[in-house]
Amino acid sequence: MNELNERDALRADVYRLLARLLREAPDASLLEWLAGLEVEQDGTLLAERWASLVAAAGEATADDLARAHFRHLIGVVQGDITPYASWYRNGELMDAALVALRRDLKALGFQRAEHSRDPEDHLAALCEVMAMLIEARSVAEARFFMTHLAPWASHCLADLGRVDTPFHAHLGQLGQAFIEEESRRLEAESLEDPVRIVEP
Repeated sequence: MNELNERDALRADVYRLLARLLREAPDASLLEWLAGLEVEQDGTLLAERWASLVAAAGEATADDLARAHFRHLIGVVQGDITPYASWYRNGELMDAALVALRRDLKALGFQRAEHSRDPEDHLAALCEVMAMLIEARSVAEARFFMTHLAPWASHCLADLGRVDTPFHAHLGQLGQAFIEEESRRLEAESLEDPVRIVEP
């Protein structure tokens, strides 16, 4: 099988980075890597958002971001942001969006890792699935995105973009711009895709 083209390899990498940073706070080595990224300023919104995240990474510490991550995305009962499809789409956790997602993940051959405590509709998990679908060149990629991410992910990330920790706010703003760009690209593909995700 030929290697992924550069654009799709980069898309998969961005999904994995979003997943990593939504699931847990960056450690010192990841923060240092982010702070050292060189962003090509090409006048796009995405480049601007990348530059802001890189700058925020350079001004943050891992300890501060660990506390902020807990406050914003986990919480004692619930964080500032509840990054689950069911919450954004149905107003309740463990609701219809999760049931539909589990059906489609089963059809695609995915199952939740045994060590994971999060329901499958956590935004980080969905980003991980997208990365794997891209790398597998799955014909279901566009349909999965339009069904399970497009209706809510950008709203969740926009909410994250308004928190009071600069690093997390810039992460949300970058994620929102990335998801909105993906929506524009994948909507057309999903309309042309003859394959439907259905329960086997």
